Amino acid sequence: MQTNLPAYEADLNVDSLINDLKGFSVNTLIINAGGIMAFYPTKLEDQYTNPFMKDNMLGDVIRKCHDNNIRVIVRFDFSRAHESIFDRHPDWFYLSPKGERIRNDDMYVISINAPYEQKVLFDIVGEVIDLYPIDGIFINMPGYQTRNAYEGVYHGIDQNPYDKERFMAYSGMKLPLVEGDADPVFQKYQEFKKFTVDDLMKRLHVMVKAKNEQIAICTYMGNYVDIIRHESHPSGLPYWPYSASDNVNNVENSYPDHIISNASIQQISFQSRYNAVEPEESAIRLYQNIANGSGLDMSIMGDFQGNEDERSYEVFREVYAHHKANEKYYGHYMSPAEIAVVSPGYWPGGERAQEYRGIQLMLKEAHLQFDLIEDAQLSKLGSKMKGYKVIILSEIVSLDSGSLAVIEAAVAGGTHLIATNKSLSGHPDALLELFGAKAVQPDQDGAGYYLAPENKSVFKSFDLQSLIMFKFNLGFYNFDQADETYLPIYTPGRPGPPEKIGGHEPTGYKAVAVKHHPASKAVLMPINLGRLYYIHGYEEHKQILLDMINYLEPDISDLLTTNAHPRVEAVLQKYVENTPENFGSQEEDGIILHLLNITGFSGNTFFEPLKVNDLEFRVRCEVKPSNVFTMVGSDPVDYRWSDGYLQLKVEELGQYEAVVIEK
Repeated sequence: MQTNLPAYEADLNVDSLINDLKGFSVNTLIINAGGIMAFYPTKLEDQYTNPFMKDNMLGDVIRKCHDNNIRVIVRFDFSRAHESIFDRHPDWFYLSPKGERIRNDDMYVISINAPYEQKVLFDIVGEVIDLYPIDGIFINMPGYQTRNAYEGVYHGIDQNPYDKERFMAYSGMKLPLVEGDADPVFQKYQEFKKFTVDDLMKRLHVMVKAKNEQIAICTYMGNYVDIIRHESHPSGLPYWPYSASDNVNNVENSYPDHIISNASIQQISFQSRYNAVEPEESAIRLYQNIANGSGLDMSIMGDFQGNEDERSYEVFREVYAHHKANEKYYGHYMSPAEIAVVSPGYWPGGERAQEYRGIQLMLKEAHLQFDLIEDAQLSKLGSKMKGYKVIILSEIVSLDSGSLAVIEAAVAGGTHLIATNKSLSGHPDALLELFGAKAVQPDQDGAGYYLAPENKSVFKSFDLQSLIMFKFNLGFYNFDQADETYLPIYTPGRPGPPEKIGGHEPTGYKAVAVKHHPASKAVLMPINLGRLYYIHGYEEHKQILLDMINYLEPDISDLLTTNAHPRVEAVLQKYVENTPENFGSQEEDGIILHLLNITGFSGNTFFEPLKVNDLEFRVRCEVKPSNVFTMVGSDPVDYRWSDGYLQLKVEELGQYEAVVIEK
């Protein structure tokens, strides 16, 4: 649990805080320490002190937490520093291409390559470690800043003199002034940013572990940390109810050697910090966390007492108490999924994120199990990728050479490949080799065009349709070297008036190409299929993908089949009992079927879910179970096992249930 304290709450009642943590079954607290301001008595000139700071507050919190078996991770934020430091060292701070600073009240945004982060950061963290027996450090907002995050204003690439000097030394180039993916200088700058952030974290890791190797390092990246933190928070419309599943699944499978902790951010927005998201959404996020392998992580503004929005407190108590009572079943999972979806980054945004989310939504609603893999991690996961039956590239425009080689090796080894929209358009040779395709016009407004599902043996869901509407991007590709093509594309024709509609003619292009490889097939669909479903939700577009998956691998749904409503999220996991004696073990103790009821989600509002009855499941299960029971209801479950499959029934589902299938 994170109490994200404003300065004026530095005089909190420590005993009250401890009682609240115990009441919520919390075993780890994240609390402010330093960076933007010190919540402790610092002796460093360039560490601004919170004017409301009480000398003994942080020390008392740590001591009393430890007395109650609660660990303490202290929070640092080095993205900004006080104007008194700016007045002494203006060259340490962000400078836009127009000569602007990024300022929030009396705080200015720092430049990562300037001495504040390169030296003072280490002095501050070291001082806190020397003063207090902390259990971990959390670094908030690491890396490069281009915008005023709290006002939503973009300012551009930092032109600080230290950045200019270091980039020149690294690349022999001048800093780019604008962001452009096709610009080789900006591409080098992207590489430079990763190098410098990794270098900073590596040095921090060395310093912290030298002082105490048991101090956990936590932040929003994978290198030189122990705990990767992510966040579920409101992100505009259409609303994404699978945020926690998305975040945890992606990190869990992309960074298998790390702990993932996905924070449910209670505030609605930076501008509305004193209001929290709905309690029903808080519950969904927390249950998705534990279903996918994260612990529980909640971030609230300020102390619990006198909080401006306490509506989710009962949710905290219920879910945290459930996790505490059943801890041995959570957190040590091995996914049985046979589908992998490659994500466009750790924290994707824009249209690529919409394509990626739309693909996930299709699979979730069909109850197909899948793993999410970050594109930048593919090169490290070669053997893992070969183990999937189907890999889906959701608008992964380009890959580094190592990652592309991993995809090609998986296809050669028997894994089917599906790529959507502009995937691999940055690699014309790979497009031709994998799909037999050449991009003619990869960017094409698809509004008014139609797709024709003529081949009913492949597109089995379209016996009552001859045309499928389209919009967003619809690429024109030459598929002459593909082995099969499907979904002819028809021109927009005349949209109206009604008396004059028609005139839709074949363009000569197709929306699907299939290339046969010795042990697999590769399918290219250069259309914004996922984005269209994510925004508009027409099931015909979902069925295109599901029919293609069924065409490639007809038995892939045998892992889990059910009559459950599409808004019942089903997450199947192999588990190892999470006990000290099992640390590091890969010998599974059974299977858990997590069921999350999202029927209360209406598109932009979260209501109480409808109770769902008489859910039937058929689960691939190689060994006859010794016991099957529900974790929430604590009831035995009647089941039948035969020939490697388990059939069971859940009589009623409220918000959440987990069916434990013990070996």
